[in-house]
Amino acid sequence: MKSFVTVCCLSILLGLVAVVESDEDYTEDEEMILSLILQDDTQPEAESRPSAQFYRCTKDAWRMPGQYIVVMRNGTHVNQVERTARRLRAKAAKRGYLIEILQTYSGAFYGFLVKMSSDVLHMAVKLPHVEYIEEDSSVFAQSIPWNLQRILQNKHEPGKYSPPNDGAKVGVYLLDTSVQVTHREIEDRVMVTDFSSVPEEDGVRVHRQASLCDSHGTHIAGVVSGRDSGVARGASVNSVRVLNCQGKGTVSGALAGLEYIQSSLMSQPIRPVVLLLPFVGGFSRTLNAACRKMVESGAVLIAAAGNYNDDACLYSPASEPEVITVGAVNFADQPLSTGTTGTNVGRCVDVFAPGDDIISASSDCSTCFTTKSGTSQAAAHVAGIAAVLLNLSPNSSSAELLQQLRYHSVKQVINPESLPLNHRLTTPNMVVALPDPKSTLTGEDLLCRSVWSERSAAKGFATVTARCRQGEEMLSCSSFSQNGARAGERVEERDGQKECVAVNGNGGQGVFAAARCCTGHKAQCQMLESPKRGEDAECPPDHQLTVLPLQLETYRTLVALYMAAAGHVLLKGVEISCEDSWTLTGCQGLSHGSVIRGAFALGNTCVVHTSGEDKGAAAIATCCRHRLSHQPSDH
Repeated sequence: MKSFVTVCCLSILLGLVAVVESDEDYTEDEEMILSLILQDDTQPEAESRPSAQFYRCTKDAWRMPGQYIVVMRNGTHVNQVERTARRLRAKAAKRGYLIEILQTYSGAFYGFLVKMSSDVLHMAVKLPHVEYIEEDSSVFAQSIPWNLQRILQNKHEPGKYSPPNDGAKVGVYLLDTSVQVTHREIEDRVMVTDFSSVPEEDGVRVHRQASLCDSHGTHIAGVVSGRDSGVARGASVNSVRVLNCQGKGTVSGALAGLEYIQSSLMSQPIRPVVLLLPFVGGFSRTLNAACRKMVESGAVLIAAAGNYNDDACLYSPASEPEVITVGAVNFADQPLSTGTTGTNVGRCVDVFAPGDDIISASSDCSTCFTTKSGTSQAAAHVAGIAAVLLNLSPNSSSAELLQQLRYHSVKQVINPESLPLNHRLTTPNMVVALPDPKSTLTGEDLLCRSVWSERSAAKGFATVTARCRQGEEMLSCSSFSQNGARAGERVEERDGQKECVAVNGNGGQGVFAAARCCTGHKAQCQMLESPKRGEDAECPPDHQLTVLPLQLETYRTLVALYMAAAGHVLLKGVEISCEDSWTLTGCQGLSHGSVIRGAFALGNTCVVHTSGEDKGAAAIATCCRHRLSHQPSDH
């Protein structure tokens, strides 16, 4: 009897194989899966390929082991995504593992989200067309809430909020918790989309009362466009749910939300459009890349810096250079700090905004209000101001909008002593404000900002790079070292984009690169080298020099052309500012015997710091402006 059963089973198996082999209509994918099932494990695969990279969240507590985002290479098609997913399922099944494809992506990037054992990873990284795999991780709402009067520059009507416009031409997508759309503050102003991608709440007993699930999203929506608490009260808000009732989401859910928005914009274009991301997670290459793709498509993305008293560059989407990242300040314009929590800072923060005790809609009832604090609230202020600015200049790019936000901001109000020592130099000292009604700024005005790199390694001749955003032109490059040990800086071009490269000197403690990035000009800049070492490099007759070489006779020429040199003497250095209507496009230092630690722009001022014995130094500022049609050329 035993042998009979064995023979019957074998006969059935052979019969199944015979049926498959005799069927001429099976697909290429079925053939691939069958070959994998029948493959002899003792034989190596015919094709050997390098394994894809694997990434995981830098915060262990936020990791989601067992859930992975598989990112395909550039040029991959949808059918290759599906084929790769099926191939992985077949390989896993052959070894006794079951996997579940939870989501496919084909907008911001091509790939899929898979739930599987970590034991299957070694098979996944060897699949064809896979660029890298990222372990999914959590993202969190950033709430830890004073008056709209703070962002007004028109103070002649105290107690009355009167922005230049209500932002009615602008659409805002809010990626957050659900929203209580019946609240009087946001009723008829918020549309709830049919999208929702959130994880299960933590804990066995979770009460999903609407007042809890809607809390964060309702408050943020009220700050953006609320009737009484909103910044841009005419802007329409579309709610995209990516955070659960506890204010927690996932990187994969945020990616799905971005893909949903991209698909919606393709079917029903909205322009201009702002995407508000009031959450942070650990650094995610995939989330940053998806945000960058959205900016390339014409959207403006605004994100919370995070509430961890930390470097914003360690979190996503705050660390993405194409995203406008917002830190929070309190009523006194100082960095928000509440016990062990507080605003993130550093070079990845673009601007600060009110974020302490912000009054807005409460989900407790349809007429209730509450106060909340955090960089989510700060980011919501910037989204509202962005809507007002885009209502004035609807064709502004994300880079131009950032320049406008910084131009209208209140500068040098944050006490540098309140910032961590290692971030004082690179953290922007500016709090956003609405444009002054008397402002004559247009989209064609020349506006510049400084973009800092991270600090280089301390070894000799280590390099570090600073880059401008898409749509900005790099007009100059400088460097800074705490002890003055620098080996210079240079401008290079890579993949069509200019880079400011700073070089650490022997004995240096690390060097920063500072690129001067500008919008609003129509100049076409190019880099030219001298024919031989030690010789001058000259611009063509129809070009103007924007980056100053360190030669005294050139200073004299540029003094005549551009103004500048010497200026206000500091305790350990010197500074000079461009005059009104002129914009600082370059900043360099000349030593008269002192050690120059570096030169950098602080707003419209060129600052040169020195160290050691003070024997003198000069600050050289390159100041430019558009030539008015009725004025003679004065450069």
